[in-house]
Amino acid sequence: MSTPWAELAALGSATVYEAGGRRGYVDADLIQVIPGSRVAGPGRTVRCGQDDNLMVHAVMAAVQPGEVVVLTMPEPRPVALVGDLLATQARAQGAAAMLIDASVRDIEELVELGLPIWARWVRVRGAAKDAPGTIGEEIHVGGARIRQGDIVVLDADGAAIVEHERVDEVLEASRERAERERVKRSRLQAGALSYDLDGLRERVEGAQS
Repeated sequence: MSTPWAELAALGSATVYEAGGRRGYVDADLIQVIPGSRVAGPGRTVRCGQDDNLMVHAVMAAVQPGEVVVLTMPEPRPVALVGDLLATQARAQGAAAMLIDASVRDIEELVELGLPIWARWVRVRGAAKDAPGTIGEEIHVGGARIRQGDIVVLDADGAAIVEHERVDEVLEASRERAERERVKRSRLQAGALSYDLDGLRERVEGAQS
């Protein structure tokens, strides 16, 4: 049986973002470690100390199957919070994916492992393991607020966040948008122009008259 999360993943981050009222936009350049991966799931939020991954080790004891582990620091920097061994733990604990507002390393091993991961950078510089942080508190990635349990939608286009209390509303709106685009696509394939279908001709030619 398809879950709402699986359907959101299939609909895609761009559709979900637009249908959700253009909210939850993660404005960050993200590297998609596993090409073609599409994931949605409730976020497990982690705020690490600066340049420190002690809390990444800690969250492995808390992550639940199907969750997207979201890792932040006070200031995003190209320091590797996750490598092969931590990603192996995340997969073994059932994490659906990881969104990392920092670096990863061991990239070839991560690709072979197959856990969907999105990160800002790939760098060899490792993190310390000294600074306690928090798990389960509100965090921000690329200007987007993410609370524990908010749905993180990830694919090749990037990331969009859906507030957990709006999942049903946004899912229905996303279905409707996808259906409208399906119909519109068939008309475009038949030779119609978005210039006319979207009423854009009047904006251009009406302004010139």
